[in-house]
Amino acid sequence: MKRRRFLALLGSSIAAPPLASHAQQQSTPVIGFLNTQDAKAFSVFVDGFRRGLQETGFSEGRNLGIEFRWAEGRYERLPALAAELVARNVSVLVSTGGEPAALAAKAATSTTPIVFLIAGDPVRLGLTSAFNRPGGNATGAVLLTTALEPKRIGLLRDMLPNSRRLALLANPTFPDSELRQRQTIEAARSNGQEIVVVTASTEGDIDKRFAELAGLRPDAMLVAADPFFNSRRNQIVALAARYGLPAMYEWREFVTAGGLMSYGTQLPDSFRMVGQYTGRILKGEKPSEMPVLQPTKFELVVNMKTARALGLSVPVTLLGQADDVIE
Repeated sequence: MKRRRFLALLGSSIAAPPLASHAQQQSTPVIGFLNTQDAKAFSVFVDGFRRGLQETGFSEGRNLGIEFRWAEGRYERLPALAAELVARNVSVLVSTGGEPAALAAKAATSTTPIVFLIAGDPVRLGLTSAFNRPGGNATGAVLLTTALEPKRIGLLRDMLPNSRRLALLANPTFPDSELRQRQTIEAARSNGQEIVVVTASTEGDIDKRFAELAGLRPDAMLVAADPFFNSRRNQIVALAARYGLPAMYEWREFVTAGGLMSYGTQLPDSFRMVGQYTGRILKGEKPSEMPVLQPTKFELVVNMKTARALGLSVPVTLLGQADDVIE
């Protein structure tokens, strides 16, 4: 009997995992990361997000797991991807890449904490009830994009004092695209300039719109802030160079890829802030009580090599305003 009892106890100890190991596995949180685009285009921003997590004591693979879901430019895939992450019982659902991802996350859950990074008004979009006290399961950061269009248009005119006709490249599938187009048109008109809008939501559309612009012959172009355009920045920059079109962008990543100039917030740092908020929620803070952040650090970046290729002489006053000049 003693021998049988010993064998039974031995068998049960082999079948059951160590309690300490099981507890350790269960205590490791997993967050879901939902993005409108692809991992390659957004790798530098994900690095910023990881830095923010590390600043709050979390490191992927050590005490944190991350489930990534990429829509690869197909916004219609976002609802299913968000629902998939919620079904995985993630501790926090991080939605980046603008309003489409945030709205999909909000529609997927009213209980899982959400940290978003968008450019629009979270109250008007129904993501929060207020900026200071969001009041629900979502909070995050709001980038100033359309609000900066008058500044961008002014900087573009400083570069091209005689410019009268501008083009705006916009994505019609982006939420509030029409509103943002109207606001940009009004900003151009108040500056005494005409603006023509061309729209693109696929890689092929971008090629066609640039070919059309060759016939319209604008003096310069603005590229609207959009995650899809960001993922296709190399294509857009190359087409602007091919058609000799001076362009103003939202993010410095376009300028480092060869674009003429940009004015906007620092995206990697904004992703870092989202990482910090995610870490704070993992530590027990409630998104309902965490104010929506609004980054206020903007930068002007100018690519001198591109300016010379376009035959432009960059005014000294404009260079004096630049935070970074790429030679």
